[in-house]
Amino acid sequence: MTTATATATTPQADAGPLVERPIVKAHIIAGFSFFFLSLFAGLFYALQLSRLYPFPGVQLLSPGRLRMVHTNAIAYGFLLNNFMAALYWIVPRLTGQKVLSKKLSWLVFGAWQLIIGGAMLGIIGGKAQGIEWGETPTFVDPFVVLGAALLIANVATPILRIRARKLYVTLWYFGAMMVWMPLTYIMGNFVPQYFVPGAGGAAVTGLYIHDLVGLTVTPLGWGMMYYFVPVILKKPVWSHTLSLVGFWGLAFFYPLNGVHHFFYSPIPMYAQYGAVMSTIAVEIVVFTVIVNFFVTLRGKGDMLRTSLPIRWFYTGMVMYFITCLQCAFQTTLTFQRLIHFTDWVVAHAHLVMFGVFSFWIIGMVVYLWPKLTGFAWWSERLNHLNYWFSTIGLLVMFLDLTIAGVVQGYLWQNLAPWERSLTASMPFWHLRTIAGLLIISGQLMQVYNMWMTARGHSGAAEPAAGEPIAAAS
Repeated sequence: MTTATATATTPQADAGPLVERPIVKAHIIAGFSFFFLSLFAGLFYALQLSRLYPFPGVQLLSPGRLRMVHTNAIAYGFLLNNFMAALYWIVPRLTGQKVLSKKLSWLVFGAWQLIIGGAMLGIIGGKAQGIEWGETPTFVDPFVVLGAALLIANVATPILRIRARKLYVTLWYFGAMMVWMPLTYIMGNFVPQYFVPGAGGAAVTGLYIHDLVGLTVTPLGWGMMYYFVPVILKKPVWSHTLSLVGFWGLAFFYPLNGVHHFFYSPIPMYAQYGAVMSTIAVEIVVFTVIVNFFVTLRGKGDMLRTSLPIRWFYTGMVMYFITCLQCAFQTTLTFQRLIHFTDWVVAHAHLVMFGVFSFWIIGMVVYLWPKLTGFAWWSERLNHLNYWFSTIGLLVMFLDLTIAGVVQGYLWQNLAPWERSLTASMPFWHLRTIAGLLIISGQLMQVYNMWMTARGHSGAAEPAAGEPIAAAS
């Protein structure tokens, strides 16, 4: 099978450090700050379903608004901040070129935090748009597009400067994301709001919902995985060909998936059937990616036990496979008759956003944080406890809400009174809250460990750099 070799261009000797570690560290810190905002907003919303809401009657902190804070803070605050950290770490190492401007990196960092803060305040103030995953207020949207353009200019420059004929697959994913991200955001936040009302706007919104995940978050996540996994395993990806099959499959099939969020709606049925077929096709593509990574692990399987980042990464891969396999079934109209509008969908969303992309990010942080701070982890035990708390908490939540969705679906199919479905759901909602507390406890351990490590409370310093660059031949 095709192997990977280093082909990066040598950086200029007088240009300073290739990777600006402070900006990587700053994005990680900012990301985890918004992570906790999202976690506690989700916890408060869960308490509302258990009739224990801590802010009854407070309009600014109503459950609906906190739910939007929960979803937007995780997407734009936690995921994108940490993916920006990954871009600033990986792209210079794969290209041998610095990003366009250190000052621009810090400008984008500061502007992005202000944008997210403004979005959170706007949502709390009741100015959210009526677009799923696009609730960012209209006054924020132009600044998001501008911030994305500045980030792309900063990170795309080193990719455009290199003269290598073949780019490693990570740069394929990152480069495609830089094209897809602004187009996706503009499509979802401007087109339905100003140009295409009604069912047509709903179809566009459906495309936006899924393309935000599939054409922005997914390329960043898989691009990151294609870099870190070979570096940590110290062996090339098994098949460069399969990696490109995964890339082109994602590019071809994923943009059509989003309409499956609007089954049984006035959107034409040919669009709904197209979403079913493309969603099933994505599962076939994902299978090739999973096979590629697990065959890469062959001969290094013991690292699932000895390397915590690898364990985070591969756990996330398994959950990604489960997510897409589940998608292939649940997007059929047969399944939809049972699970439509139930907690099954909530379980599915948590599995992908936390169990996949957040797990990958935490794995990246476990690997990078000692390199960024110059100190070994203060407590390896806390790192491992976080893994188990987060994994067990997520699996309990996923299974709990999946079963709740089936119960709700059967009750609604049998025309049971609405109140009966609420009563039947209450035990599941209580367990969901407990599972959420388990996840939050694990992340508190993680952040405390990061803080103590950064303060230098450890015995051994990490080497400043030195891992090989994984690039395709």
